[in-house]
Amino acid sequence: MTTAIRTPETLEFDRCYRAVSSRDARFDGQFFVAVHTTGIYCRPSCPAQTPRPRNVHFVLTAAAAQQEGFRACRRCAPDAVPGSPLWNSGADLSSRAMRLITDGVVERDGVDGLATRLGYTPRHLNRVLTEHLGAGPLALARAHRAATARVLIQCTAMPMSDIAFAAGFTSVRQFNDTIREVFGLTPSRLRTLPSPSRTPATSAVGEVTLRLAYRPPLDTRWLHWFLASHATAGVEIVDTLDDGRWRYRRAVELPHGPALITVEPATAHIVARVAHLDMRDLAVAVNRIRRLLDLDADAQSTDAALGRDPVLAPLVAAAPGLRVPGAIDPAETLIRTMIGQQISVKAARHHINRLTGELGRTPSCATDGDAEDWMLFPDSATIAEHGHRILTGPRRRIDAVVGAATALAERRIELHPGCSTDDMRAALLALPGVGRWTADYVAMRVTGDPDILLDRDLVVARAAEELGVDLPGGASRWSPWRSYASMHLWRHRLSVTEAILGTEISSVPTSTRQPTRATHRSPRRSTTSPRRSTPVEPAQGAR
Repeated sequence: MTTAIRTPETLEFDRCYRAVSSRDARFDGQFFVAVHTTGIYCRPSCPAQTPRPRNVHFVLTAAAAQQEGFRACRRCAPDAVPGSPLWNSGADLSSRAMRLITDGVVERDGVDGLATRLGYTPRHLNRVLTEHLGAGPLALARAHRAATARVLIQCTAMPMSDIAFAAGFTSVRQFNDTIREVFGLTPSRLRTLPSPSRTPATSAVGEVTLRLAYRPPLDTRWLHWFLASHATAGVEIVDTLDDGRWRYRRAVELPHGPALITVEPATAHIVARVAHLDMRDLAVAVNRIRRLLDLDADAQSTDAALGRDPVLAPLVAAAPGLRVPGAIDPAETLIRTMIGQQISVKAARHHINRLTGELGRTPSCATDGDAEDWMLFPDSATIAEHGHRILTGPRRRIDAVVGAATALAERRIELHPGCSTDDMRAALLALPGVGRWTADYVAMRVTGDPDILLDRDLVVARAAEELGVDLPGGASRWSPWRSYASMHLWRHRLSVTEAILGTEISSVPTSTRQPTRATHRSPRRSTTSPRRSTPVEPAQGAR
């Protein structure tokens, strides 16, 4: 009977079994182990006795294991692992679909809505996902709901009826049936079990605090600098705490209303607090935080690949676990990036803060204990209607920003993690005022594509010149990790002037480093058409 079960072609049996035998936690979430003799599925690092090779097969998703009749292991909680890097960075249909499924698209818009966003028919989408992942979109969404429900059951005191709807189930009966089938226990019995150490949480009405797992290492200094340097007044706050740790807070618009998120790095996890939350948006909020911080990246594999390059090896050693920050709101990322082109950091922040101050919406959760006023970044329709009145500067730039906002508001262009990089680039480049740098930068942050080289970025270009690398041709050897290579070059250049990043590696002679002023000065304003935007420094343009 078991001989008919075939391991997916993307999973090599011997390689997977070696990972299971060594209990290698690096592979948690990248595949799951289905054990025929017990009828359960586990993460590769499960502490239980390693089953014999003839008694296991491997699947890419928890949904595939559930579809085959296996239940989740109660000991290792396979649904509590970081998300697969394959879904975070892959460009194929299955990966793009998984990114949207984890963002709650199936719960909100159904399979038809998911298929429409991806540009395929529901029938074709179901066939592809079943063939590649072992389960269709409904089963994949169901597994995601079950994982969210387990965290809330075991780690909060919320009533079961509230948990059912917070996790995305349409009825309490559906919730009860799914929990019994996936975990082999009733929800009440599941609550009596110890909560997995990797995902403890607390909650109150409209508020949840979670520990988000990631694959180490993680360079928190880089995330601190990136979030602090691009913070918009009223929308985002980055605090440095008394003990040297830092905290990032912002207001975010979610499908069922606004919420306030707080992110704080800890020793081996990220503490994420979501307040003033419609509980139906919990899984969406967590997914967007994970994408913002790139928590599902396989940092060890990336560092190992880039660390073999003689130029990047010292940079990787200086900043292991460097991540590519994602976009918590794709439309906001595009508007901020376009406003920040070809002007100084100070000027860009002034324009963005003024836009938010004039057009930003005060959410119902405007105060959060500290009596701070919070704002939501203005939506595309508001910018399209009032942008010409608020924005100042060259007419071409204003027209370009308002034109992009109009295209977003009218849905002539859609930006979401399920887009392919090529399609997003093409759509962005069709907008007046958007050049290759902007298209590449926005696509990298929204889709999480790991192989976008920001060769037209001035900071990256200067770092490459300093290190003797000819861009873009000389960077081909960094594929498929050129997004991370760009971040290393960017960080290397700025680490000389940014105290948060610390002192750069000693292998770069001091005489070759440019003064602070050169790092932060904006390029001379271009006289060409906005459609041919010149490269800008990321500290200005990466809004």
